Amino acid sequence: MIGKDRSRRATIIQRAYRFLTEPRAIVIGGLLLAVTMLGLCTIVLYQGREDALERARETSSNLGLVVERDIERNFEIYDLSLQAVADGFNQADVRGLSRHLQREVLFDHSTTTAKYVGSMLVLDAAGNIVLDSANDVPRPGNFADRKYFTFQRDNPHAGLFISDPFRSRLRDGVPTIALSRRLSHPDGSFAGIALVGINLTYFRQLFAGLSLGPHGAISLIGRDGVMVMRQPYDPRVIGRNLSQASTFRRFTATADGSFLDTSAIDGTRRLYYFRNLPDLPLIVMVAQAESEIYAAWRRRAIRTGSLTAALGIGFSMLAYLLAAQLRRRMRAEAELEILARTDGLTGLSNRRTLGEILEQEWRRARRTRSIVSLLFVDIDRFKAYNDLYGHQAGDDALTTVAHCIGENIRRPSDSAARYGGEEFIVVLPDTPPSGAAQIAEKILNAVSDLGIEHTGSEFGRVTVSIGTASWTPDYDGDLAAMIRAADEALYQAKATGRNKVWPAPARASVRETIGGHSRDFAAS
Repeated sequence: MIGKDRSRRATIIQRAYRFLTEPRAIVIGGLLLAVTMLGLCTIVLYQGREDALERARETSSNLGLVVERDIERNFEIYDLSLQAVADGFNQADVRGLSRHLQREVLFDHSTTTAKYVGSMLVLDAAGNIVLDSANDVPRPGNFADRKYFTFQRDNPHAGLFISDPFRSRLRDGVPTIALSRRLSHPDGSFAGIALVGINLTYFRQLFAGLSLGPHGAISLIGRDGVMVMRQPYDPRVIGRNLSQASTFRRFTATADGSFLDTSAIDGTRRLYYFRNLPDLPLIVMVAQAESEIYAAWRRRAIRTGSLTAALGIGFSMLAYLLAAQLRRRMRAEAELEILARTDGLTGLSNRRTLGEILEQEWRRARRTRSIVSLLFVDIDRFKAYNDLYGHQAGDDALTTVAHCIGENIRRPSDSAARYGGEEFIVVLPDTPPSGAAQIAEKILNAVSDLGIEHTGSEFGRVTVSIGTASWTPDYDGDLAAMIRAADEALYQAKATGRNKVWPAPARASVRETIGGHSRDFAAS
């Protein structure tokens, strides 16, 4: 059992070695190596692409957080100021003060003097200005038509309201948003509003300080879909309603997140990061152009991919060239082996190969108790042919006769070999004497039908004589005896007139000489 396992392992190893040393295996190995390199390169490049996208998300998130904190901090200050106005306005002693003192008491000086605060006003229930942070005497104006006024009037519990962008009537149309709170009488009825106007330049300057690349964008959008500010700045976009855009619908679907989409404003595909401000009805959106996110990665990918592809192609070509060289070497070795096993003139097996074939068929016949037959073929009066027509013509005749013999043995197991000079042996496995005689007659007639002129022959053409011998299970001789039997039969064919087939006796015995005769093939 152990011996069988070792033999099986040895066979597997031999087969694997043969496969690995084949040209095809080298080509496949080279291609697999190239594909593996390209696969690894693809994985690395894909991971690099994902890393670039993740870095862009982190950058956008950080920028969004900066914007959120700045806006929330300032809006908290403005709201506290508005709340102070609303609380103070309900106090009777404050309402009894002069307007100058009311301004001093109600309006936070730090708020009213802030860089981007336009004005802080108190409107009565009719929408008229009753207190103005800019002057003791309020500027004339009625804002009952503004949404921030009507919303506070109609919603007693509105709290802080942030308006959509509008053009200020008090400051020559400067783009502004208003933060407002409701003022109520002690009985809860509407008394007016307190508001502070914030110049949109505040958001524009805040966004301008954040670098997002040539095609990046950062926006502040109301939860109703109205654009408050966008960088890059375009006055035509401010106040535009984007509630029907696919991007905005995703902004309102969750508190924050990121996604890739195409802008409804300029058609640029971007990575969007958004966050709904928790305490304000605003959405901060930071977007980086997809092309810019992947720009550096793309340059690296082109360099790395090109180099890897070149190496892969180089490996493949090297494997192909190596395989081609190995194939040429194997072909040369095969040709050398063929040359070593064949007769250079006739193309038939040579005597060395004949010995191997005879030994193999002899052993098989004895093992399986089957019949094997031999044909001993000799060209009649070949010496005379050489003398008459020359050695070149003799070589041509040998080649032609050899080809004719090969053409008349059709089975794959049959084989023919040049035995020496003008002699040939045909080995016919599993062929009884009668079958061997038929094949011999066929060869005999085929050679005669070639019609090769031979004036030195009694037949006027090139002919052959053939001796046949067969080994049967009841034959008491060995391989050498069988060959001698076929040789003796050939001698008898020549001795009795040539151009004929002569079978050996059915039960030939092993003898050191062939019937006591001495053959002189030089004169055959």
